[in-house]
Amino acid sequence: MSMANKRKVNLGAFLDKIFRNSTMLFAFLVFSTMFAIMATLFIASLPALKVFGSSFFLSDAWNPVTVQFGGLVPIFGTLVTAAIAMLIGIPVSFGIAMFITELSPTWLKRPLGIAIELLAGIPSIIYGMWGLFVFAPFFADHGQPWINDHLGSLPFIGVIFEGPAMGIGMLTAGIILAIMVIPFTSSVMRDVFEVVPPMLKESAYGLGATTWEVLRNIVLPYTKIGVVGGIMLGLGRALGETMAVTFVIGNAHELSASLLMPGNTISSALANEFTEAVGDVYTSSLITLGMTLFVITFIVLAFAKLLLIRLSAREGKQS
Repeated sequence: MSMANKRKVNLGAFLDKIFRNSTMLFAFLVFSTMFAIMATLFIASLPALKVFGSSFFLSDAWNPVTVQFGGLVPIFGTLVTAAIAMLIGIPVSFGIAMFITELSPTWLKRPLGIAIELLAGIPSIIYGMWGLFVFAPFFADHGQPWINDHLGSLPFIGVIFEGPAMGIGMLTAGIILAIMVIPFTSSVMRDVFEVVPPMLKESAYGLGATTWEVLRNIVLPYTKIGVVGGIMLGLGRALGETMAVTFVIGNAHELSASLLMPGNTISSALANEFTEAVGDVYTSSLITLGMTLFVITFIVLAFAKLLLIRLSAREGKQS
């Protein structure tokens, strides 16, 4: 081998080593950033945790005057509004993706896809303003009275749907969140539905399967990992949404069993009170809420990853 070729080989090996080490550095940078954020939140939360201990997460008190703080109300509101959003958003997103990929005329597929992408690009504050000035009054006049009359009198679950028709509240916030997460979830579902080989679907149709049978037995098993990923993307958006929820949830530190009553979420509490927090305990209590939201999001994503791993392992066993 000539000296020129040896130089090229050595240079290539040197550049390859630099590239490998650089990519490894970027990968570890992700872990170090996550660890740094978690450590910073934990250290800043220590003053509140030293004062209130674990009772912080079980108390519904929130009084800056008497320096009594508890995170139960915003934690409860975050989980409830996210659950409402997903209960509404998942079926609707699935229906939209199913219609676009299987039932929609060819000329309508592209305009529908563009409309969904435009909805995903609308800023959250616009959703919040629309929810406060348009949806909330309409819901107070037509939606909540119907809910009170038909669902509020039911045994056991009626207490969930009782309350004055104010328009704002946890149910309103959940519906607005559902409208916000539907474009993201349906877009992911549509994309993964479109990667199913046409031969598989055509074979099922040729054997006499209906559209629903093709979706249930062919499309969903083939794309379930992508579908779960889309659902987790929507759930992450619902858990961390701030401005839209702040406009319509009522921002009340009150624990109520009724979904029609005002409430609070972690994100809205931070947005409303962080700039006004005075004193170490007050500020630390808000940061503790932020750390709680971080932990909740981490648990949700970890659970989603575990679910995807189990689905992949099950596919391997079946094959």
